[in-house]
Order: sequence, then structure tokens, then C-alpha cells
Amino acid sequence: MSAQSLLPFHAVKAVVLDWAGTVVDFGSRAPMGAFVEVFARFGVTITIPQARGPMGLPKRAHIAALMAVPAIAQAWRTAHGEAPGEAAIDAVYEQFVPLNAAVVTDYADLIPGAADNIANLRRRGLKIGSTTGYTREIMERLLPVAAAQGYEPDNLVCAGDLAEGRPSPLMMYRCFADLGVYPPSSVIKVDDTEPGIAEGAAAGTWTVGLAVSGNCVGLSLAEWNELPLLEQQKLRGEAAARLRAAGADYVIDSIAELVGVVEAIEATLAARQGVKQSA
Repeated sequence: MSAQSLLPFHAVKAVVLDWAGTVVDFGSRAPMGAFVEVFARFGVTITIPQARGPMGLPKRAHIAALMAVPAIAQAWRTAHGEAPGEAAIDAVYEQFVPLNAAVVTDYADLIPGAADNIANLRRRGLKIGSTTGYTREIMERLLPVAAAQGYEPDNLVCAGDLAEGRPSPLMMYRCFADLGVYPPSSVIKVDDTEPGIAEGAAAGTWTVGLAVSGNCVGLSLAEWNELPLLEQQKLRGEAAARLRAAGADYVIDSIAELVGVVEAIEATLAARQGVKQSA
């Protein structure tokens, strides 16, 4: 009998983790240069803050969202003599994927606390699922680097695997099936982006937003640590507000604090069902 089947019905059975900004790549920096570079190849200048705006979406949808930004759409019309349409989105996307794949392993270090917290969850019998806005082509480069650091989730659902990605719940539904876990209230989705939180909320799971380690702040760990305390507090508060607005049940700085949230959720589930937890 598996550890999963021995868990009480009320308990958390699985945690589904995003990748960049959640488990690897503090600051979720890998895609940013690729977005700026690929638009530059088409004669359009975009900024890092603009590039970060739709983060969490599948990468083609991300490019489409950028094309819909009025300033970017106007720059495209100036460069190409027409508004960006589906053909333009496809052309940019075709060049973006290999660009992102080429740099993803440069930003593949596990976020501090990730390995210990994931190991703790596994000792508790939890499954570890994963969804990502990255394509399979990009993930094929990232997976072995993460595995070499000890991180191998029980499944992986990528952008493009299903008919629709984030913020729809479909990738989460695939995780339920792959991991054999239900009901949704026994699953926690952890993400650093609004679309990633929204996919968990749409699937009916608990949602945990990561305010500091991911896209909302967008700084490397060294850059974050160099900030004055007041600036850290300001950025943390702004990021937390964005994630809560997207539907996050809990917001923490990074995955390093995740086990405490899992324990709090399990206590809530136990109380709702009148289950007395052992000390």
C-alpha cells in the first residue's frame, strides 16, 4: 500500500509547483532577455517591465499579450506597416523558443530552501506535481540540470501539452490524473505569477503565491539582498497584493517557507472535518 493511500482523506495529498521563480531561477529572469531580444530582431523595442507583464502565460499567449500592449502594437505597425496579427505572433514565437532554450540552463539554480522543503513534503507522503509556461523544448534542457540538483517532480505539464494553458485549470486537471489525487481541496498550487495562481483557483485547489522569489519582484537573490529594508518591504507588499488579487490563499516570500503553509492548510482541513490531529 502506498504512502498516498494511507493519508487521511482530509490531508493535503499533493503540491503542484511552477518552475521559474518558484523552484528554480530566483527572480524568474531567464525569459526576460529572450523576450527583449526576439522583439528587437523584428525592429521593436520592449522593456523588461513590459516583458514581465504577462508572465505565467504559455509563451505564445505571452507574446500575443505583448502584441496587444498599445505601445508595442504601435511600434510593430511603425516597423512593419501593419498591426501585429496571428502570423506576426507565430513568427516571433518561432524565434523565441530556441532563444529561451539557449539561456534557460544559465538560470537553473534551485531557489534556496527548495530542496529541503520538497524533501520534507515527500517524507510526509505528498506527491510533487509541476506545471509550467515553458514548452517541452525548453524543459528538455532544464530538467536534467534540475535533476542534478536533486529535483525531479512526479509529473510535468507544459504549455502546449493541452488545448489551453494558464489561466485555465486544464494543466491542473492533468496533474490530478497523473498523480492520482483528489479532491481539489487536497491539492496546493504554488506559483509566483498571477496566471499561475489563477489556474490553481480555477481548478479549486489551495493557492500559495511567492512574492519575493519570482516575477513580481524580478530581482536576483543578490540584488534582493542588497536592497534597503524599506525598499524590500515596499516591493514585498506590492507583490503580495498582486498575488492576493489573483486569488492566492496564502502569500509567502519563497518556497523556503512552504512547509509551514502546508501544515496550516492541513490543520484547516482537519478542523473543517472534525478530525483531531496527532501531536
